[in-house]
Formats: sequence, C-alpha cells, structure tokens
Amino acid sequence: MTAEERRAKIVDLVRELGSIRVVALAERLGMAPVTVRRDVVALAAAGVLRRSHGTVSVPTRAVDGPRLVPDREWVVGMLIPAVVSYFDEIIDGARATAEALGARLALGIAPYGLGDDRFQVAQLTESGVDGLLVTPNWTSEGPSGEGAWICDLPVPTVLVERRAPAASACAGLDSVSSDHHHGVVLALRHFLALGHTSVMLAARRDTWTALQVRAGYCAAVRELGLTSSPLIDIEHPGRDAEAVADRIRGNVAEGVRAALVHNDQDAIQLMPLLRARGVRVPDDLDLISYDDVFAALSAPALTAVAPPKRAVGAAALDLLVRRLGRHDPALPVHHLELLPTLQIRASAGKAAAADVLG
Repeated sequence: MTAEERRAKIVDLVRELGSIRVVALAERLGMAPVTVRRDVVALAAAGVLRRSHGTVSVPTRAVDGPRLVPDREWVVGMLIPAVVSYFDEIIDGARATAEALGARLALGIAPYGLGDDRFQVAQLTESGVDGLLVTPNWTSEGPSGEGAWICDLPVPTVLVERRAPAASACAGLDSVSSDHHHGVVLALRHFLALGHTSVMLAARRDTWTALQVRAGYCAAVRELGLTSSPLIDIEHPGRDAEAVADRIRGNVAEGVRAALVHNDQDAIQLMPLLRARGVRVPDDLDLISYDDVFAALSAPALTAVAPPKRAVGAAALDLLVRRLGRHDPALPVHHLELLPTLQIRASAGKAAAADVLG
C-alpha cells in the first residue's frame, strides 16, 4: 500500500467515526502505530485532520471542502551554498521533518561566489519539485535587482537563513532564519558579566552570516554601552591567521581582553598562534566563537554562540508543507527568526560545558 493509499484510508475512517484515538485507528486499520502516527502528522500539517492529545478528528472546514490529501509524495527542493557542517545541521533538521510529514527532500548546491543560484533552482523546478527551500548567495543587504527572480518562482518558496529587507521585492516570501543580532548580544552580555567593557570582533565578510554578525556587533556595542574596538577583518580565512593573531595581540597589549571570533574554524586556528605570541586563552584573553559547529572540540573548549541550525531547517520545511497542504491564499507570509543560545565552556568564564544561556 502506498503512502497516498494509507492516508486516504485514514481520512475515510476518521470522517466515518468523527473522532478516534491514534492507537485505536492503527488497530482498526491493521497498521503499525508508528506508521499511522506519521501519516496523521502529515495530514494534520496539511489541514486535513486535527490532532489533539492522542486523538485525531476532522476539522469542520475540511468535511465538505476539497480533499487535500496529495495524490503523490511531496518533493521539496532545497538549495544551499555549501555542504559544510553549518548547513549539514540545517539539512538534517529539514530531512527529519520531511520524513515525519511524508515529504522527500531533493538537494541542490550553488557554491559561494559562483553565482549559479538561478541555474540550480531551475534544475530543481524542472525536476518537478512541489516547493523550494532556498538559501541564496546574498549580501547582508539582501538581494540585488538581479535577485528578484526568486520572487517569480513557479512553486511556493521559503528562504532559509536569509530574510529579504522590507523594501525588497522578495519581502513577500516566507523566511526562517537565525537572529544573529541576538546571538551577538548574548556573547557581549556574557563578556560584560565577566567584567569586560571592550570587546574586539574578528570576523569574515564573505558570507551572509558573517555580515550579519558584523552588523549585529556594531549595533550591540552601542546598545550595551561597550567601548568600541576596531573590527579585525579575516579577509582570507586560513591564510591571514598570522596577521589576525598579531592584531589581537596588539589589542590585548592595549587592555582589550575579550574577543568574539566568527567562526569556530578561525577561532580554533587562532589559539595556538596567540599562545605563540604570549596570549593564553582564557588566562590572558576570554574568547567566544560564533557557529558552535566545532567549538566543543577545541582545547580549551570554546564558549560559542549556537544558532539553532537544525531548528531552522525543521521550521522551514514545516512552514513550506503547511503552505503546500493548505492551499490557503489567506495564510499570511511568515518571517520567523529563531534565537541562538550561548554554550558556555572553558574559553570564556571557565564554566561547566553543560551550562547554556538563551
């Protein structure tokens, strides 16, 4: 029996009975409870059924309305800029939610700097996807004029870890992203609690997240009343680490003993270079990294801002399936921003690794 046939039987039986517990529904149908529960989740997300405390029923608006059970498995195209650990977690969140909701994920990759977002999206849409999760190669300002093509895609689209400015033509698209401003504020507040009144930022400028972190830092310094410190550019990740370490050492010599570094990889590479220059973490410098992908594996373990990567992927997939399933033009556009947490470890605060601030 196909997933569509199973779900049609579930809907028919629930309509006949009006309301039934999921366990009893599985018994009547002779199906595994876990399979029925998964199908019920998908049907509820589509607005066909209603779930409440283990019971499933038919919403009033669905009794006489059109059947919204899809005649085939939904296929969701997902475009990301790189297969790296940050996006691996986003993919995992989307994939797990897709499986729970009866959808299938199809992946496309448009590497940073190549400018082939449009080509990759065209490949996905031509393959017959029902909707798209898209992480375009935008700057911190959002899409340029050429990026407006995203607004005209033929299937429902959710931006992932991107949000178009209000004045952009793409502002009418659903989006799910991390609130990186909040993430930076968490880090700076922690530094304040440790007694620091000035914090340096060493950051890349080649990705959306990096540019959002930089903008968030400038705003947060003003909001929290910290003394401004010049930004340290990581122009060529991995290649200019010696120069970045020299600048950090110079700031430490001038009394700035707290640093936020984007991202984990750069922070881990910097620490032995700083030790070679007489700057030990955390004895001479409290250090927080941004991303929390590899931070816990560092020596010492890095306190890190952790964007809710898996939750972003899960929420984006869930939102797209809701829009696919409801076929409801009155469903408002969603701009969801999920808040990062701060994972406190040995590099700043010397607290237990299990401590979490949110």
